[in-house]
Amino acid sequence: MKPTETVPALSADEPPSADQTVFAVLLALSLSHLLNDTIQSLLPSIYPLLKESYQLSFAQIGLITLVLQGTASLLQPIVGTYTDRRPQPYSLPVGMGMTLIGLVLLAYAQNFHALLAAAALVGIGSSIFHPEASRLARLASGGKHGFAQSLFQVGGNLGSSLGPLAAAWIVAPHGQRYVLWFTLLALVGIVILSRVGGWYQRHLVRARTAKPSARAKPAVTLTKGRVIAALTILAALIFSKYFYLACFTNYYTFYLIERFNVTVPHAQVLLFVFLFAVAAGTIIGGTVGDRFGRLKVIWVSILGVAPFSLALPYAGLVGTVVLSIAIGLIMSSAFSAILVYAQELVPGKVGMISGIFFGLAFGMAGIGSALLGKLADHTSIPFVFTVCGFLPLLGLLTAFLPNLDRPKTSPVT
Repeated sequence: MKPTETVPALSADEPPSADQTVFAVLLALSLSHLLNDTIQSLLPSIYPLLKESYQLSFAQIGLITLVLQGTASLLQPIVGTYTDRRPQPYSLPVGMGMTLIGLVLLAYAQNFHALLAAAALVGIGSSIFHPEASRLARLASGGKHGFAQSLFQVGGNLGSSLGPLAAAWIVAPHGQRYVLWFTLLALVGIVILSRVGGWYQRHLVRARTAKPSARAKPAVTLTKGRVIAALTILAALIFSKYFYLACFTNYYTFYLIERFNVTVPHAQVLLFVFLFAVAAGTIIGGTVGDRFGRLKVIWVSILGVAPFSLALPYAGLVGTVVLSIAIGLIMSSAFSAILVYAQELVPGKVGMISGIFFGLAFGMAGIGSALLGKLADHTSIPFVFTVCGFLPLLGLLTAFLPNLDRPKTSPVT
């Protein structure tokens, strides 16, 4: 017998049991997401360094984020739609390779335009990674779609939280060239994703040769108009979440420095605390959504942030940290719940829906960063946080979403 402690689901010619395969692939995807998003969050985390080195305005910082998130936003729906029709098992390591090239360019960038090119390459890498990795998470979910997406997403959120620490401990003390150390993360990601691609390739071969089976009918049938209306509401909720998240990810360090006169490393550690809270809350949302329904999670994760976001601009330093943790924990479950809900709205189009919603998330974050940077140049960073505190009130739109939760199968008495 072959040993089972070496992740057999990714290496054995004959796959083991479904449970082993599912868990191994999900962990590999989550780890790859961690590596990808650590790299992606590194760029915003060194904005204070880049701002000083290149004499950038807040608007230019926002433009870098717009390019980073915009490339991913525009390309992800295209990638997802294409791979729905023609699955590409080894596209994931190719995407990580693009990210690696972007890192090298970032380390050696000499001017603002080179920074934009590096941001574009990292964005392209993410646009290839996210739709196909999300499809694989659903494929390996064993029916626990919310849990699978949350486990996949928590890797990304943990990665996003590690970026500021990496910037504070490695890049900020030594300089921009030390970005090169993070190419090691990209190389590890390429190796892991190549193995995941092998599992996916074997799955496709088995799927082509397997006998056709009856697909489960959707629990709820909606008209095309209601589906479009629901997707529009979900897009508005994505706008609310990611505009507010862009406010934190890109300008929280500046907010803490301006308002409370903390040092740059201290501000980056506090940004890590917020992002770690986001990561910690993510896995809870998927599990709760599988058990109690996505709609309830969407309600709480968007609208539930409002009391804390509205109070934050008036809190002291300790209060700000406490409120930011509450915001991160509550808001973090939103994306997984929204994504799985949208996939259930449009069954059979997992890649397209994943691409659209990951694209929306990145696009809203990029546009939000650019617009908020412009607003900060004309007003102040504290004013930006005050205005953005009202965004979670858009969670009231959840009242217009149809209930897609499947009825319980327990006996009726």
